[in-house]
Amino acid sequence: MSGRKVKKGFRLGLSYIILIIMSVVAIYPALWVLLGSFRSGKSLYSKTLIPESLTLDHYRELFHSKSILFGQWYMNTLKIAILSMIIGVLLTLLTSYAVSRFRFRGRKTALSTVLILGMFPGFMSMIAIYLLLKEWHLLDTHLALIIVYAAGAPLGGTFIAKGFLDTIPRTLDEAAKIDGASNWMIFTRIILPLSKPMITYLALTQFVGPWVDYIFARLVLRTKENWTLAVGLYDMVASNQNTNFPAFAAGSVLIAIPITILFIFLQRLLVDGLTSGASKG
Repeated sequence: MSGRKVKKGFRLGLSYIILIIMSVVAIYPALWVLLGSFRSGKSLYSKTLIPESLTLDHYRELFHSKSILFGQWYMNTLKIAILSMIIGVLLTLLTSYAVSRFRFRGRKTALSTVLILGMFPGFMSMIAIYLLLKEWHLLDTHLALIIVYAAGAPLGGTFIAKGFLDTIPRTLDEAAKIDGASNWMIFTRIILPLSKPMITYLALTQFVGPWVDYIFARLVLRTKENWTLAVGLYDMVASNQNTNFPAFAAGSVLIAIPITILFIFLQRLLVDGLTSGASKG
């Protein structure tokens, strides 16, 4: 009996040690960037974690500097992320509702196609998308990013949303049809109110993607006024003429604030949507 207690205590202690190490690895870089944004001077490096003197000059510089259009970049990114989120979530819900509730020819083929396409990295199609956007004269426009982000949303969310919708009893649909409800009324008045956890999960994931994306935004956007936050902040430290890393850290903190707030307040719905959607395929 004592041997079992020793093994159980050892496993428990080892688990705590691993959790502490993982917490330090995750928190320390974020804490360094946060404190570095308040550090005076132009260098992010310091011998101590806590700055000797705290200053808000780097935050002021982001909004008052003539070479850094942080406010404009922030609004550009917010517009792109919100519109992409709304359209992408709607497309994903409509797609998942169709494959969950209806049986039609080519249904399995469509699901297999979505599954296979979702396995490939997005950057593999960037050249083709770039050429299409060039032919449509959409380069250096926010509309191009919104179209691509929203159109790609069903590839990543259809199966999870379908799994969630499969858990909603079909008897509700049948009862509504007996009362004369159309498929659109069933979708808007029954399915959507019952899918708040899944909608929350899809909305958060679809918002975060455009909010932090750099590669595709850098490929499409050319003029400085149209840049997103990721492109603008990278440009701040990409050249030898501008290496103001504390200002870069301040911008990173401002980027992280909206996402952090959303995850904190919507954490319960996020977990419910993810676990419910994973219960069926």
